[in-house]
Amino acid sequence: MLHRHALSLSIGVGLTSACLLFVEPLAAADHDPWPSTKVGEPTPKVEGMPPELAKRLANFDDLDFRVYTGQQWEDLHKSHAKDITVHYPDGHTTKGIPDHIKELEFMWTFAPDNRITEHPVRFGTADAEWTAVMGFLDGTFTKPMTLADGTVIQPTGKTYHLPMATLGRWNKEGMMDEEYLFWDNATLMTQIGVGK
Repeated sequence: MLHRHALSLSIGVGLTSACLLFVEPLAAADHDPWPSTKVGEPTPKVEGMPPELAKRLANFDDLDFRVYTGQQWEDLHKSHAKDITVHYPDGHTTKGIPDHIKELEFMWTFAPDNRITEHPVRFGTADAEWTAVMGFLDGTFTKPMTLADGTVIQPTGKTYHLPMATLGRWNKEGMMDEEYLFWDNATLMTQIGVGK
């Protein structure tokens, strides 16, 4: 009988603790320490965020909203180290800014309106060595898409709203040395009407 009461007490304490764990984040959500950002809006200032991390997240917003979206490749060096290693969703990598640009440019060959307009999730480590940013690639399939094997897919006129994420490792000079890109190519193909 004593074991049953002790077990009941343990379960009760455990459930109470779990409830408190859920209440704590909800209360903290009122003071969002990791606010989202959108194109055309100022980068929010977050109380208590280490200055170097705030600077790198703002740099990343500029990278996606202005440099990437506007294909202003001449400014890629403001966030990317010259010899950056980039890992892509299919497992291949590139080394250096020129090869990274060649990979990025593909999106505009079939969707001239390709863009990133929001970062609903953005955070990083206190030492600012790592940042993690989630956004959406948006565009419309209006031009023929030529695949690596030479296959040409005719445009469908359909739009895409593709979730993507970037994990960035930053060096002491404030540039990304390494970048991990994540998105689902199968989802892209389905959204633009060429996938199953």
